[in-house]
Amino acid sequence: MRIPLWLKILWTLWLLVWAPVYLRQYGPQNFLFFCDLGNLLIGMGLWMESPLIFSWQAASLLLFQTLFIIDLAGALVTGRHFIGGTEYMFDPHIALSIRLLSLFHIVTPPLLLWTIWKLGYDRRGWIYQTLTAWIVLPINYFWRPQLDVNWARGPFFHEQHVVPGFVYLLMYMIVVPAIVYWPTHRFLEWLTRWWRSRI
Repeated sequence: MRIPLWLKILWTLWLLVWAPVYLRQYGPQNFLFFCDLGNLLIGMGLWMESPLIFSWQAASLLLFQTLFIIDLAGALVTGRHFIGGTEYMFDPHIALSIRLLSLFHIVTPPLLLWTIWKLGYDRRGWIYQTLTAWIVLPINYFWRPQLDVNWARGPFFHEQHVVPGFVYLLMYMIVVPAIVYWPTHRFLEWLTRWWRSRI
C-alpha cells in the first residue's frame, strides 16, 4: 500500500459530508464543475492507487486551483481579488460552513502533486481530461445554462455575446486543452524527470 489508509478514509469521510451539503446548497449540476468532479475521482484514485486518475485530475485542476489559492491569499492580505473566482468565499449570504467546505481547493494541488510523486505520472492524463471536457462542456452548455457551469457560455460566469454560443463552446473545447492541459502535461513530465534525477 503506497497511499496511507488514514488518507483514504479521511478523504472518503470528507466526501460523505461534502457531497450531500453541496447537493442541497447548489444542486446536482454543481458536480459537473471540474473541481467538484475531481473530488469524486480523487476519492476513487486514492483507493485504487491509480497514477492515471491523479495525472488526469492534475491536468484539469493544477493550474486553476493554484490560481484559486493565489486569488484567495491575495484577497485575505490586500482585500483585492487580483484574478477573480474567490469572491464567494467572502460572501456573508453564503453560510460559513459552505465556504469552509470549499477550502478543498487549497488541498487539491499539493495532494495531486504528492500522489504523482508517490505513484508516478501517467502520460495519458491530459488526453483523458480533454475527452472529459469534450463530454462535460456540452452538457454544461445545455443543462441549466443560466448557471454557466465551467464557463461553458462565457468566462467568469457571464454569458458572452461576442461570438455565437456554439462558436465560443467549440473554441473553448479546443483552446483549453491546448493552453492548459497540454502545458500542464509537459510540466508534469519535466517535474517527474526532475524528481527521479534527485533520487
